[in-house]
Amino acid sequence: MNIKNATLVLGTALVLAVAGCSSDSDSGSGTTEPTATAATGGAETPAGSESCPTEPANADATPQWTEQGTTGSLQMVASTATQAPDITVENPFSVDATQVKVLVEGDGAVVPETASVSVCYVGVNGRTGETFDSAYANGSPATFPLDGVIPGFSKAIAGQKVGSKVGVAMTSADGYASGNPQAGIEVGDTLVFEISILSAS
Repeated sequence: MNIKNATLVLGTALVLAVAGCSSDSDSGSGTTEPTATAATGGAETPAGSESCPTEPANADATPQWTEQGTTGSLQMVASTATQAPDITVENPFSVDATQVKVLVEGDGAVVPETASVSVCYVGVNGRTGETFDSAYANGSPATFPLDGVIPGFSKAIAGQKVGSKVGVAMTSADGYASGNPQAGIEVGDTLVFEISILSAS
């Protein structure tokens, strides 16, 4: 799937949560699922020189992550300074436990669980193989606190080093356990993200 050609980009609102999401995982439990409208206020586009690359990945790029799921499989090529990542899903792709893979390790400070981060990211629905959210599509990173995002997103970022690029394949419980119709996410959908951690405070 080519990020640049994605047609459904819903913005950071799909990742952010107002009070957290309910989850069966050990990441803690929240009380409500976010709606895209309610979650929009938590994201900011940082000022300055930070940006997300928008050029597509090279067709012959070697994946840094190949994962066989409970069903289907995925291949992920990390973003570079000039190219967006590429996520190819043999759908329906699903996992029964959230998987996090460091694609490229950064050399910055370790991101604490309570940090506010600036990231570039793309999200793909494992069931359909379609991109449902991408900061790479518009070239602008998103900034938000880790305690205000879906559990799988926080699991992927907390404990990593600034500058890292990580992949995550998250269960429905760590994503949108009740689904998110505005993004075409159904109950039970596995979500796949590539995340580039630009900064943390």
